[in-house]
Amino acid sequence: MIIPLADVAGPDIDYQGLSPLLATTGGIVVVLMAGLFKPRFVQRALVPALAALALLAAIGLTVWVWDPGDSKPIIEGALAIDTLALSVSVIVFVAALATVVLSLRSEGMREAGSGEYMALLLTSVSGMVILAGAENIATLFVGIELLSIPLYVLCASRVRREESLEAGLKYLVIGSVGSATLLYGLALVYGAAGSTDFAVIGERAGNEFGLTDPLFLTGIGLSIAGLAFKASVAPFHQWTPDVYQGAPTPITAFMAVATKAAAFAVLLRLLDQAFINAQLEWGPVLAVLAVTTIIVGNVGAISQSSLKRMLAWSGVAQAGYLLAGVVVGTTLGVEATVFYLAIYLLMNVTAFAVVVARERVSEHGDDIRSLENLGQASPWLAWPMTIAMLALAGFPATAGFIGKFYLIQASVAGEYTWVGIAIVVGSMISLAYYLRVVAVMWLGQVDIQLPSVPPRRVKPVAGWSPEADARAQPEVAGLAIVFAAATIVFGIVPSPLFDLARDVGTSLSGLG
Repeated sequence: MIIPLADVAGPDIDYQGLSPLLATTGGIVVVLMAGLFKPRFVQRALVPALAALALLAAIGLTVWVWDPGDSKPIIEGALAIDTLALSVSVIVFVAALATVVLSLRSEGMREAGSGEYMALLLTSVSGMVILAGAENIATLFVGIELLSIPLYVLCASRVRREESLEAGLKYLVIGSVGSATLLYGLALVYGAAGSTDFAVIGERAGNEFGLTDPLFLTGIGLSIAGLAFKASVAPFHQWTPDVYQGAPTPITAFMAVATKAAAFAVLLRLLDQAFINAQLEWGPVLAVLAVTTIIVGNVGAISQSSLKRMLAWSGVAQAGYLLAGVVVGTTLGVEATVFYLAIYLLMNVTAFAVVVARERVSEHGDDIRSLENLGQASPWLAWPMTIAMLALAGFPATAGFIGKFYLIQASVAGEYTWVGIAIVVGSMISLAYYLRVVAVMWLGQVDIQLPSVPPRRVKPVAGWSPEADARAQPEVAGLAIVFAAATIVFGIVPSPLFDLARDVGTSLSGLG
């Protein structure tokens, strides 16, 4: 039967809810077109400014559509516009803005071309926004691929440096394995449930098919494993230190924050919406993964002399902390996870900004020796790095302390007290490497030498002295100072982030 063209109806699209995504996709076209012009001003200033403008517009449009009491689907239910999707989108937008600032003097942007570099960054951001709002299996996979493929290229954007090309290739291979694992898992879930919509899968699980259905449980396991690759959850974390060290540092900072935020957003939505009825089956397994990740990440970071590798292992441990909020399958767990993602943005961007500033002027590159006596030479960089390290360790009066306390509270309330204890123990272990960084900055060389992967060395930029970091790179130093200050402010006055977390807790239905 032939259906008349007049009777064919297009999908119902909420363009207002879609507007933040439209801002980033529009920005892709604009920066690509602007990148065709070769004058130095266009390449070094105009293209990054246009990318930043697109991200600022996306943030403004997100605020415009923000409505804590409203949760509605857009594009025929393929995407959700709710506080979970919007809050994670803002985290991604801010992380991308910070990456634009850190990339202004990056060799990666110059070698790849500013237009292509910024377009790839905005494309990855668009994928993360789709992933954060995905309510459908097909949409989830589209978001994962749109997030990942640009990052493969960005990791290798230092085309004249072997380590960067190696990082891009490793991320491509491991990322492809993770994507294939996720795809197989989602296919099995579809085979068991007969639907690609998260809400329908959640309704049918336990009603139309058993929660112990081998097809369904295998699909859950493979789906979690696939997303664990993106979130750097042990034992799927092996790629993280090598890729983080080899990639251009601004891209490493972006991956460390934004990729993790998007991965945990979709984990929350998938597990607490589509698989919530099977929480008793996947909860204990995920709890074991969380504890394993905390131990592996913290122990692995102790022996590192490369700051980027240390922060990579630290990121693995932080993924374990975040899993604690996912494991419990409650509203409090969702709130704690999003709260910690927000402050993780502040802490990590601060640390990576200082690493960027130091590796550009020090002959030691990203080695911890590049920070020796930084407290005397450049206190405007030493203080932000000190605050970042103390916050990541969970010291009181920092946002990191509040975030870990929130996650421990969610674990105990969700009857996973032993996971909360693991967070405390992991934080104690982390003092060994976080305080080592602080000691090097303020006390000079630390005599303890531990075996580790040799750091890469770089040639200092001509005309810059270590004592003039803040003056020579004002945008990097300013970024570090602002984010470090926010880390302290939200550690003392966390109520705005608490309010945000409570709004996000209303996003997912069916939680306790």
